Amino acid sequence: MGRILKWLFYLVLLGAVLLVVYAYVAEPLGLDSFAPAPEEVRQPVDLDVD
Repeated sequence: MGRILKWLFYLVLLGAVLLVVYAYVAEPLGLDSFAPAPEEVRQPVDLDVD
């Protein structure tokens, strides 16, 4: 049982390290294609001031 928990701990630690590395490396390598294209949205607002 201890060996399984040790391997599970190692896998979780490796996954956390890889997630941090991906967060820093994804943008320069162009891997951030999940982000939407930025676009400006304008909507008129009527203020009801007496």
